[in-house]
Amino acid sequence: MKAGILFSGGKDSSLAAIMLSRDYEVELNTFVFDAQHGISSIECAAEALGLPLIKRVFIDGLMDEVIAMIIRCGFVNDAINMVHRSALRVMAEIYDVIGDGTRLQDRVPMLTRSETQSLADTYGCSYVRPLLGFGKREVQRLADKYLVVMYGETGEIMNGDYEGEIRYALHKQGFSVGDLFPPAHQQSLVIGKQ
Repeated sequence: MKAGILFSGGKDSSLAAIMLSRDYEVELNTFVFDAQHGISSIECAAEALGLPLIKRVFIDGLMDEVIAMIIRCGFVNDAINMVHRSALRVMAEIYDVIGDGTRLQDRVPMLTRSETQSLADTYGCSYVRPLLGFGKREVQRLADKYLVVMYGETGEIMNGDYEGEIRYALHKQGFSVGDLFPPAHQQSLVIGKQ
């Protein structure tokens, strides 16, 4: 059975894909707002894992909704959660099993229990989060054991996290990105397997 996994190219989504690949035929899914947005580093991460990657494009107008929500709220959490829900809904229409790399202490992106139940009920899919019971320390231990990972600040690491494109769109419209996003947010990109 196929499972569609949201894939940023980072350690969390990579570990989730590895775990699920034991029981499912995993297809990695990376979402972008702009069809022209390149994902070569994510393609390399997928190749390192030996799993197929599909690039998907969000519906037109979603970035405008994201920016409006961020400006209205003054922070990014709700907007990133909305984007994550949108990606999961698209995948739920395609796959019977969908998953991501959300972890135990994650706040963003993170669906509530009622949102996960609604997703499963509405689309008839199973939403699996293999890292949900793992804290940051244990995820890091597993990443060190199974993956070769590069780390850096958002914007320096070209992974498939929604944040990079959102930051760029806000900056392009003249907004101060530093005021809206938490400072010193470390990202990861898988560059190989151990």
